[in-house]
Amino acid sequence: MKLYIVPGACSLAVHIALREAEIPCELARVELQTGKADDGTDYRSVNPKGYVPALLLDDGQVLTETAALLQFVSDQNPRAELAPPAGTPERYRLLEWLAFINSEIHKGFSPLFSADAGEEVKDYARLHLAKRLSYLQGVVCRRYLLGDHFTVADAYLFTVLGWMPEVGMDIARWAGLERYRARIALRPHVVAARQAEA
Repeated sequence: MKLYIVPGACSLAVHIALREAEIPCELARVELQTGKADDGTDYRSVNPKGYVPALLLDDGQVLTETAALLQFVSDQNPRAELAPPAGTPERYRLLEWLAFINSEIHKGFSPLFSADAGEEVKDYARLHLAKRLSYLQGVVCRRYLLGDHFTVADAYLFTVLGWMPEVGMDIARWAGLERYRARIALRPHVVAARQAEA
């Protein structure tokens, strides 16, 4: 398998999950401005959407979208317990978290990274994100999103919370989230993934 990444982008969540699941995978860095990957491919031929992540499977199929890739990775090695078993109430709780992180947190950052968004739009985006982060603050008093066990949802939330300094948001305002992120940052596979992307 080959994972197309932009260092620090949402592809980091999938990279972390692959390492946690102990699934070997080649990395290809993408330069979004040029559309070229460091393996020489035109990235748009891999993923016409033009953004990361994309996972090239051994049979030549390509999967995209972070939430889908995280579920795929977790199902490749159930022994890693990165997701509860399919069909259980706990699995649907994981899907609920992936949907929330994707739509309410991840996409909430989009205007803040856009050169085309005016300050009014960015101020609204920060206010919207602050409400969602305050909600999360009350949830992550437990060790991980699903309780005492790390899942792919934690890899995703860890990744997007890492964008806060880049957009002028101080995570220290949400001390519980800061502690949560610091705790996950110490996981050996998280350390390895971040070092590989540095």
